[in-house]
Amino acid sequence: MNASLPRDALASVVVFLVALPLCMGIAIASGLPPAKGLITGIIGGLVVGWLAGSPLQVSGPAAGLAVLVFELVRTHGLVALGPILLLAGAIQFGAGLLRLGGWFRVTAPAVVSGMLAGIGILIVLSQLHVMLDASPLPSGIANLVTFPQALGEALPLAGDGAGLDAASIGLLTIAVMWGWARFAPPPVRLVPGALLAVTVATLASLTLDLDLARVSLPDNLGEAIDWITPQSLTALADPTLLVAALALAFIASAETLLSAAAVDRMHSGPRSDFDRELSAQGIGNMLCGILGALPMTGVIVRSSANVQAGARSRFSAIFHGAWLLGFVLLLPGVLQSIPIASLAGVLVFTGCKLVDLKALRGLRRYGRMPVAIYLITTLMIVATDLLTGVLTGFALTLVKLAWGASRLKIGVRPHGDHEAELRLAGTATFLQVPRLARTLARIAPDTHLRVPLDRLTYIDHACLELLEDWGRSAALAGGSLTIPPRALQRRLEGRGWQRAGLGTARSAG
Repeated sequence: MNASLPRDALASVVVFLVALPLCMGIAIASGLPPAKGLITGIIGGLVVGWLAGSPLQVSGPAAGLAVLVFELVRTHGLVALGPILLLAGAIQFGAGLLRLGGWFRVTAPAVVSGMLAGIGILIVLSQLHVMLDASPLPSGIANLVTFPQALGEALPLAGDGAGLDAASIGLLTIAVMWGWARFAPPPVRLVPGALLAVTVATLASLTLDLDLARVSLPDNLGEAIDWITPQSLTALADPTLLVAALALAFIASAETLLSAAAVDRMHSGPRSDFDRELSAQGIGNMLCGILGALPMTGVIVRSSANVQAGARSRFSAIFHGAWLLGFVLLLPGVLQSIPIASLAGVLVFTGCKLVDLKALRGLRRYGRMPVAIYLITTLMIVATDLLTGVLTGFALTLVKLAWGASRLKIGVRPHGDHEAELRLAGTATFLQVPRLARTLARIAPDTHLRVPLDRLTYIDHACLELLEDWGRSAALAGGSLTIPPRALQRRLEGRGWQRAGLGTARSAG
């Protein structure tokens, strides 16, 4: 462990430099002061980093929850965020103790990708307003519709031009991040693009003496803490807040464990303990709720930076939390010089990357329905809200599963005179009885009919009774029905059905 400390210390500096602008930017996107995001990043490093079940994963405020937090604060006020987050963290902690970590990962890829794309679009639509030094509106549609007006007011010809300087700084930030990601030589790629972009934009704004909105931090970090109170806990009596806590717990857990699984694929070290990771996240979110900070998840951007920087143990994540704490306590003036429009540019770039077109192309391999679920989930999130969009995606996934489970292909293949084969593929349930009955009615009763079940996943009582009835009628006319008994037993989940009138026919199979 001691041998890995130098590499972990170096990696922690890289992670700290990646996390610093993101913690503040995500807080602003959530409608909260930047200090709230820094507190969450510090807890994610010092506390969750020590307890985590995924040693190389880094925890902190996540862009994926910014939209949900913004809506919660707008609807219920900042006072409700602490109780909601405390309950969500308790749910995560309990789920980890009950070893439910694996179940939180059972999420359809189309829904997850659609959720991230929808969140990315909402972040872009809201932060485009922030890049103009304007305030974002509550919904994605409202931000989209009013953006031309906000842009017009930022231009000198139509408005007072107050937002033009801010927009220029935001665009400069995006350009530096894009150029660094595309053209940076390998030896210096460990320098985070977000940090470089914010540094360049900040220096440019100071050199040009631009009058911009800048990061505001309290003189004492303790002033940013809003302790939860017993009185505020009574807000949980509101059923809508209970639903919000459940949604927050589920989305945060799914994002964390999917990120942990991705981090495991990046290195050859110890694998993640998903239940321990879930409990650690629960403890972290309960602490964030008590302190009135942002919710946290395991975050893939900071985690991948951690792995690529050569981290070997959890000490890298812990050290990055210590760097955040030290920087906020010792150098708050540096942070207060950063233009908010520059942090908005970081989030616009990040939001665009959440709309992963490669994931959409990957879903096309599995048919049109996963693509439709992806698109509908994304559009519903943008048009309504995050919870409605995700629930819509889950509902469509269940419909797809039900449709697939109820499909049955039926075909009859003749084999000479008075012999035929009834081919069944899929799931034979009572829903398919009318179709199966029409097919059997077209087969002459003196036919020796064989029913192989190699392409059938399941057959229920209703379809089996129908086949047995046909077999009894065929026996009277000189025909027979043959079903392989072992295959039938497997399709009936181990129940050995034996019916009068079919014993001889089955023995022939």
